[in-house]
Amino acid sequence: MPPDYWTQAISDLSHQDALMAELVERFAGLSLVSRGDPFATLARSIVGQQISVKAADSVWGRFLAQVGSVAPERILALGESGLTGCGLSKRKVEYLCDLAGHFSSGQLDPSAWSTLDDEAIITELVAVRGIGRWTAEMFLIFNLMRPDVFPLDDIGLQRAVNDRYFKGEKQPRKTLAAFGERWRPWRSVATWYLWRSLDPVPVEY
Repeated sequence: MPPDYWTQAISDLSHQDALMAELVERFAGLSLVSRGDPFATLARSIVGQQISVKAADSVWGRFLAQVGSVAPERILALGESGLTGCGLSKRKVEYLCDLAGHFSSGQLDPSAWSTLDDEAIITELVAVRGIGRWTAEMFLIFNLMRPDVFPLDDIGLQRAVNDRYFKGEKQPRKTLAAFGERWRPWRSVATWYLWRSLDPVPVEY
């Protein structure tokens, strides 16, 4: 189910930007969707770091088989020793335990996020070992479906903007940040369509 703002967002973007209108038309009927559970989404992002999508899917499957339930309490009960043997590096095991600890202690409280702005949530998330700004921004887009996130560190976004708006010439971060202002307050939606211009298959993060 699309976010409740999607129809308004694509209408505004299409009126403002002819190249964006072409993408909206090309990918009509598709939209951003949320995976749902915040802990599982963040755990999966840690598992998938610095490996291919295929490898990440394989490790995630083995991880699920081993833990049974992807919940903070289950991860803490197993501990680091209980997470070995499913293809995770020692560092990722440490990251997952740290994530579980943050949820269990209430340092990360999803029920409070509706009252926080994007930067406040990013600040909370990057306090977890193994979660950087890019991962936090992906979480804001794909789990919380925040409408105005512009993940400047994302290679795919950089490439798509350069290809479609700058004839393939690589632009500095400052230029890309300024260019993205045209898509406020729907930069997440613009980013989603720019990703589709590179890969038509929607990602579920």
